[in-house]
Parts: sequence; structure tokens; C-alpha cells
Amino acid sequence: MNIQENYNNIKKQLPSNVELVTVSKTHPVSAIQEVYDLGQKVFGENKVQELVEKHPQLPQDIQWHLIGHLQTNKVKYIAEFIDTIQSVDSEKLLNEINKEARKHSRKIKVLLQVKIAEEDTKFGLQIEEAKSLFQKFIDGEFPNIEITGLMGMATFTEDKNQVKKEFEKLKKFFDNLNTNKPLQTLSMGMSDDFPIAIECGANSVRVGSAIFGRRDYSI
Repeated sequence: MNIQENYNNIKKQLPSNVELVTVSKTHPVSAIQEVYDLGQKVFGENKVQELVEKHPQLPQDIQWHLIGHLQTNKVKYIAEFIDTIQSVDSEKLLNEINKEARKHSRKIKVLLQVKIAEEDTKFGLQIEEAKSLFQKFIDGEFPNIEITGLMGMATFTEDKNQVKKEFEKLKKFFDNLNTNKPLQTLSMGMSDDFPIAIECGANSVRVGSAIFGRRDYSI
């Protein structure tokens, strides 16, 4: 299938309350424009350099999400235009985003990335760390950011029961945090596991290869 058919197929599978973040990393501007022309406005990139290169070449009403690991020294390059940073995994990073957002008189939306996978390669906060950071946000420590939800990545495995267990763990934590201040976004699930994520309560999914095709990792 081509990009249009892939995109329409994914959209048919998503309930009306689930946001699609189209993951466009390593894909050319022309392919992103094609999906944008189908009505998609939310795109996710993993690397700051690639995002900074693509941003000026595409429509300015795109809502860009940074979904990859973010180093503090790279925040300044995206602070002026980024809609949401989904991969906040430390207090140091939160402080930097808050500082750079203030320079641009903005409030940047962020998701706390919680480590739910058993793989050592996955980044993320432990649940107690995330709870502590969220409380500091509630107490007003980060005036130029808005913690709007949580993000998690399941273990890369064929064991669907394990994936489901990890997603359920994050959903339970999400619900517990919601007793303090309503959160809007629970970002779980990618091309290979988004149906399980939705079943477990995700209302935002990050889908790339199922739309664009498999990536060229040499880029």
C-alpha cells in the first residue's frame, strides 16, 4: 500500500478520542507534506537536528512533538516552536525546558516519560521520580511548562502479555496522578503495538513505519 492508503487504514483503527502522532523521523519533507495534505497536523521527530532542518520547510501550523531522548543542551534549538516534548526523563531537563520557554514567553507542553520496559536501553523516570516531579509542577516550580500527561514505551518483544502488563502499569499510574490535577494525554503504543496500547487506555499513539513504510536507518 502507498502512504495515503496506509494513513487511512491507521485512522480507521483509531477511536475518535485517540490522537495520532505521525512519526516522521528519517522520512523526507515530501512524504511529510503528503500526510499533512491528508489532514494530519501532529508529527513526531526523534532528533533535534532533523526537526530543526524540517521545520522551516513545512507548514507552520504543524504541531511538532519531540519523542526521542533529548539532551539539555539541545532544548534551545526547538524551544521557540515545539508543541510538545514527550520524552522528559529528568528534573534537569524539565528545568532547562522551563528556562528556554521563558526566554520565548511560551509555555511548552511536556509529557513525563516513565520507564515501564524491562530493557536497559529504554530511557525514562521511575514511578516515584515521576510522582515527585509532578508534585513540584503542581506546587508551581515550573511556570513555563505544562505537564499534560505521561509517555511510555513497552519492551520490544513478541510477548503481547508482557506488553499489555507494562501498558496497564502506566495506565494505573496515570489514573493515580489524576487525583491531583487532570492530565490529558497518555501516550503509549507504536506501529507494532498501538492496538494493545489503546485497549489499555492510551489516548495518543506514535505511528511511523505503518504509515511511511520501514525506515532507512542509514540516514
